[in-house]
Amino acid sequence: MKKLILFFCALLFVGVISAQEAVRLTPIFSDETTVTYSPGQLDSLLHTMRGDGSVAAFERFFDEFIRIDENEKSSSSTPDSVYERRLKSILSPIGLPWNDVVKRFIVAYTTTRRSTMSNILMRSQFYFPIIETELAAAGLPLELRMLPAIESALIPGARSRVGATGLWQFMLPTAREYGLEITTFLDQRQDPVASTRAACRYLANLYRVYGDWGIVLAAYNCGPGNVNKAIRRAGGNVKTYWDIYPYLPAETRGYIPSFIAATYAYNFHKQHGIEFPASQLPLATDTIQVRRLMHLDQVATTLDIPLATLQALNPQYIKDIVPALDKTYAVILPQTHSTTFVGRANEIHGKDSIYLAQYLNPANMDRTRAILTATSTVHRVKSGENLGSIARKYGVTVSQIVRWNNLKNANRLSVGQRLEIQK
Repeated sequence: MKKLILFFCALLFVGVISAQEAVRLTPIFSDETTVTYSPGQLDSLLHTMRGDGSVAAFERFFDEFIRIDENEKSSSSTPDSVYERRLKSILSPIGLPWNDVVKRFIVAYTTTRRSTMSNILMRSQFYFPIIETELAAAGLPLELRMLPAIESALIPGARSRVGATGLWQFMLPTAREYGLEITTFLDQRQDPVASTRAACRYLANLYRVYGDWGIVLAAYNCGPGNVNKAIRRAGGNVKTYWDIYPYLPAETRGYIPSFIAATYAYNFHKQHGIEFPASQLPLATDTIQVRRLMHLDQVATTLDIPLATLQALNPQYIKDIVPALDKTYAVILPQTHSTTFVGRANEIHGKDSIYLAQYLNPANMDRTRAILTATSTVHRVKSGENLGSIARKYGVTVSQIVRWNNLKNANRLSVGQRLEIQK
């Protein structure tokens, strides 16, 4: 069964089969039985596949880019004096000192880890103009553009094992505190514009508290509580990040050096021969305001835009559905197609009976509205837990958890299993 599900999800991902069509699959393995999937189940399968892939990708990035052991051996033909001079040439209100810790990260990013840096540079062509626009509007240093690079490798769908999501790796409570909308169908932590605006507000608040950008970045990474503990352990006479460096969590001790090193590699990649391909996303885009429920496939099939392109431009719509029932939502399109969208809007929306039939039945509209606006969180099953204890924790019923996650056996859970909880 697992092979069948993975094979079918792959077909969904490349667009061979529409996720909005009820599908009956006859397996190619003799020991399997025929399985029928409803549209809702297909959405859940695809959502789970993307989520698991995002977690795995984030873990690889963290291991390759942030977790650089202090005993790791690396060498460079570039003299230390050259690194130091180049860093000093980057005028910034964020301190960019040169020391042995920073050197270790710079050498890694320009030698053994240069492929990761190359990928970040490729994505920066699309995301940095968006991020810089919001930083400038908020009156924050433009050099903070590198923060989401070391948070997520500039991948909007990046997700850590503890649930931090998006370019800026917001945890759900903080995201909601700063006005980001998170429901079953929408996660604005994955919206490059909305999440950057929220991050700007959060960073500005942290700077008002600490007054030093290095400490602000540390607080962004490990939380103000851990930074405050480090300040107390340092004796209270703290002026910069380096005064509390020994007292911070291990991950955060590598965080600021990685920020400095990534900033260096971004500015001096040519001197180190780091090349990168052109952006895979269209650099010229336009924003369309959508005022009714719509599936991205309606746009893709009408305007002949690859669905994968629309998904990449609109990663906040986690099931490819724009939940515009009671409010307006933005859809990003390649600029070459924005005028065409307006001219063919009736044709696009006319396909809603194909892609959204289950949601548009007048008898189900109240239920549809509840589904599309329901907020959700993800619970990872721990050892000793069962559906009863999980339901009590979130104030929901066992039958609701079973329905939300299309569980076949309510008594069979595995440690680490992801369960969506709607609130």
